[in-house]
Amino acid sequence: MSELAAQGGPGRELYVRHARLDGRSVAVLRAVDEGHRCVVDAEVWPSGETHPYSAVRAGPYLFPSAVEATRFVTNAVEALIALGCDVRAS
Repeated sequence: MSELAAQGGPGRELYVRHARLDGRSVAVLRAVDEGHRCVVDAEVWPSGETHPYSAVRAGPYLFPSAVEATRFVTNAVEALIALGCDVRAS
């Protein structure tokens, strides 16, 4: 989650997408509309890591509007599906 949203600051969560592969979490993408921009945060669980339960933060990815953020998340979700992941709204 973006730091502002995590701190209870301004922002409205638009959506969350959770990707799993073979029942294991692979990525969580979260979009937050902060009014003047939209922030996409990602948590990624790398494969082959010694600590498979430790997510790595990616981002934040900043966009001028929810339209651009949604385009980014849609492309990421399509790539995850193409790689065999099950992606669902959370």
